[in-house]
Amino acid sequence: MDRFNLILRLGEDDKTDVNVLDPKRTTTEINALDVFGDVDYGFSQFLEKLRMRGLRPSETALDLGLLALLIAAADTRISRQDNAQDGWSREVDLYVPVVQPDLWNARTPLIERMLRFLSGDRWRVRFHSRPDERVELIKAPNELALQSNDSVCLFSGGLDSFVGGIDLLAAGKSPLLISHYSDNSTSTQEDCVIHLEKRWPGLSKSHMRARVVVGNGVIKNGGTEVSQRARSFLFFALATIAASALTTPSTVYVPENGLISLNVPLDPLRVGAWSTRTTHPFYMARWNELLSALSLNITLENPYRFKTKGEMVSECKDPTLLGSGISKTLSCSSVAKGRFRGFSTGQCGYCVPCLIRRAAIEASPLTDTSTYNELGDLNGITLDARRAKGRDIRSFQYLAMRLEENPEIANSLVWKTGPLSDYSSAEIESYTDVFKRGLIEVSELLKGVKVEK
Repeated sequence: MDRFNLILRLGEDDKTDVNVLDPKRTTTEINALDVFGDVDYGFSQFLEKLRMRGLRPSETALDLGLLALLIAAADTRISRQDNAQDGWSREVDLYVPVVQPDLWNARTPLIERMLRFLSGDRWRVRFHSRPDERVELIKAPNELALQSNDSVCLFSGGLDSFVGGIDLLAAGKSPLLISHYSDNSTSTQEDCVIHLEKRWPGLSKSHMRARVVVGNGVIKNGGTEVSQRARSFLFFALATIAASALTTPSTVYVPENGLISLNVPLDPLRVGAWSTRTTHPFYMARWNELLSALSLNITLENPYRFKTKGEMVSECKDPTLLGSGISKTLSCSSVAKGRFRGFSTGQCGYCVPCLIRRAAIEASPLTDTSTYNELGDLNGITLDARRAKGRDIRSFQYLAMRLEENPEIANSLVWKTGPLSDYSSAEIESYTDVFKRGLIEVSELLKGVKVEK
């Protein structure tokens, strides 16, 4: 088992003296620049897409991206199994070059708290000055902005972001749609935008896909990790970079239904490794705290935090467009598992996101035209709780039974994955209500399923 120092370098000639907190840790230096002096690992393509649209982000926002790059490297290239005493929590120190190190170092307790909450790892973060010749890394656009975008919307290609995009566009907004992908074979995001272009011609010009990936073997003794609990830090950083190029103040919309956002554990064993916190209200609040402290004039907002997925679908501002494109969206938590079994890209049908998706469409006036590769019809079937196809269904049924027997436990369950102390009592009550409604939604879907041990 190793503990790690990761030092980000800006070029092969970056010899800045970095005083590490623990020299005994395994140290890896990662050069963030390519041979042309541009930020590597996919960032240069993303920045160039912005530049071609006449947009120039701030260097402070790019510093956030550099931090996100190092976090992504640690999250994907340090194995929990090989490098965690408890099988889960890795110990990583990050050293990041930025334009204003004093500004950033004053926020290290906040950043470390965010990362610990998000991934469950033990992080320490320190910042130092960029080399003088690297103070400006973002190239100025040659032309004025091609179009007037007024906001940013994260666009994953999932059903929630599809609804979010439709609602923003139908309301007259002009968002930049920001997507991230790690698999070259995934075209879902582009397919969704092409479908939306039927109503909003030219929308693809406002869609930007980024592929920021750190390859195998970059971190000494690191290995590979697939859990990716810190992935949303990169997503939010990319959106922030784009938003910083717009007229400030600007909003980054993060469309996510309240049930998934809270991600209340379905059973006691899921509080740790199974409970992702990608858009948890506490984490979102900390992001807004950080953006404010960095004077970026950008706010992250989840407009659906008090809605179930079914309510999002039912209340979509263009139900006809949504219904005709719903099969193009992808909600499955692990698309790769289907490909290993010979299926084309699609939903498995039995993971937690798939079940919430199916329940949402079932609860709406729309017809589910999606293909569920591994578990299709749910009516009148019997599953084994010890196997993957029955495990999450049984957990949903178990929690629904507990809630039906004792509705008051919802008041404590919504706090299981993180504090809600940033919010008023009325907002906390709204979070509790959306959790209960969301669970009922899924329970209705699963009434015809029997799960046995």
